This record gives sequence, structure tokens and C-alpha cells, in this order.
Amino acid sequence: MKAGPHNDLTDVAGVRVGHHQRRGRGWLTGTTVVVPPVGTVGGVDVRGGGPGTRETEALDPVNMVDRVDAVCLSGGSAYGLAAATGVTDWLARQGRGWPVGTEPHQVVPIVPAAVLFDLGAGGVFANRPDASFGERAAAAASTRRVAQGTVGAGTGAHIRLMKGGIGSASVVLDSGITVAALVALNPSGLTFDERTGELLGARWGLPGEFDHVRAPSRADVRRHHDEPIAPPSLNTTLVVVATDARMAKHECTRLAGAAHDGMARAITPIHTYVDGDVAFALATGAREVPDERHDGVIRPGSSRPGQLGELFAAAADTTARAIAHATVAATSVGHLVAYLDRFPSARR
Repeated sequence: MKAGPHNDLTDVAGVRVGHHQRRGRGWLTGTTVVVPPVGTVGGVDVRGGGPGTRETEALDPVNMVDRVDAVCLSGGSAYGLAAATGVTDWLARQGRGWPVGTEPHQVVPIVPAAVLFDLGAGGVFANRPDASFGERAAAAASTRRVAQGTVGAGTGAHIRLMKGGIGSASVVLDSGITVAALVALNPSGLTFDERTGELLGARWGLPGEFDHVRAPSRADVRRHHDEPIAPPSLNTTLVVVATDARMAKHECTRLAGAAHDGMARAITPIHTYVDGDVAFALATGAREVPDERHDGVIRPGSSRPGQLGELFAAAADTTARAIAHATVAATSVGHLVAYLDRFPSARR
């Protein structure tokens, strides 16, 4: 297996990602919007003890709606859900959404959303995303390489009181199917082994992917132990997993669940009461899931469930890699110190 050309979510053809953020003068927050191709099927899995969400019930496999027009990730805790309104308004002006009338403009855009807690973490408590953040992030969405680190929903994100951010990764399976993940990293757990400082998610990297990072020196680890990080506060990790495979709504729900496996590999502890961890899954349907191996011989694991198993495993691995990328891409802001500043010897 290998990464896609960008090694990020935009390697799934047609998926666009946009950020909007404000920094300085009391601001440190932002919004990230994922806009998939028309007809993309969606799923969701909510496991954190303190989630802030919108339209997630619509993605329950027993409910009617199965198509997603955008996914909105935002800072601002529950206040930040207002950003999704801006995304909805922007999509409506494009005439995109679930048809509810006879005229082309009579649509309701389906925009599932989730928020993370960054209130007062580095900015003023009252400064949080509103509808304009979502609208600007949606308008900025493109298929260019995804900006990572202290941008979008990751602008005010923190790992306890270390700096979190946006991370992304992708993989192309032997079947040609692409699986990718984007993470807004804001956990109450840690993304590295406290004994060694080693990034947990880097263990799942593809060959050469994390050659720019190594285990920190003993001196850095000792310094880390002498200057303990503040205990968990109010946090959340948000994930969007996307694939170009054709999948049903219930299969997308399983794909979202696999992303939580990736969180558990790269963050410890995970899914606590103070985290609002949510994973969304998107399937554009551009490629059929093969029912046979490439030589045409049916073997154990070559059925559709077996092939989907490979996708789910890839989603977990890719999410773990995206978490590692978010950790090393983050940049220090004020008292929120980034991983590579806390462990400078980890930079190769």
C-alpha cells in the first residue's frame, strides 16, 4: 500500500476541504469544512462522553437521509455549531441539498457537524465561530493539498494544554480504492508515550512517512517529566474518513466506527466523559468494492465483507497516522506548546 499524491483527504477524488480561522486580538479558533461530490453517502459514530453535534441522527441507518452535502468541524463548543448554518446557507445558494419541492432551489442541504472545546484555551471565551466561519470555510474548500497544523478547527485545539491541530493522511489499497482521514485533534489524552515521548500514531506509518520524526532524547523526556502537562480539561477529537468506494449507509457507519479504532491506537486515554469524540464517514461511490481477488480466484476474505474489512482496517490505520501528523504539524501559540517544541530532539 502507498499514500495518495497529497497524503490527505483530498486524495479521494472530488473531496474538497476548506478552513477559516481567526488568530490574535483575543481570537484563537476556527472552522473546517469538507465538501464531498454530489451523491456521497455518509455515516457517523459518536463515542465521546461530551459531544456537541448537529444532524448526526439523520445519518442513523434506520433514517431516511443517506446523502451528505458537507461536514462541518468547528471550535467554539456548542456555540460553534452556528458555523454549520453558514455552510448550509452557502450550499443552498449553489442549489445543492435534499430536494423538498418541485423547484431547483427548493432543497435542504444536509450538513452534519461536530464541535470541539477551545473556549478560552488561547483566546477570549466569548470569541467563537459563527455562521460566517462556516460560510467562508465552505467557500474556500478546494482539492488542493490540505493545510495542516494550527488552522481551521485546529486553530485553538489542544492536547491537554499542549497544542493540537489539523492532521490528515491517505492510503491507496491494492484494489485501487483510496481511504483517507482528516482529524481535528483536541484530546484530553496524550498522543505520545509518556515514558519515551514517542508518537503513538507514527507506529502505523507507511514506509518513510515519519522519517522526519524520531523518539526524543532522554534529556527531553526527563524535562517533560519535570514540567508536567496540566491535567485533562474539556476536549474532543473529530475525524472525517472518506473513501471512493461505493458503500451503503450502514457500511459507512461501520467505517466511521473504524476511525475510533484509529483514535484508540494514537490517543490515550480516549473517549472519556470530557471528550466529545465523533467520527464521520463519507463514501463517494466512484469505485465498486471488488467481490474477488484480482486473479479471479475466490478465497477466504475475497467476499464483499472481506474486502470491506480491508477498508475498515485502512480507516483505523489512516486515522492513527493523521493524528500523528496533526501532532507534529501543530505550532505553539502562547502557553499552548507544540509537541516539537516540548520535545525538540524529536525533529530529525
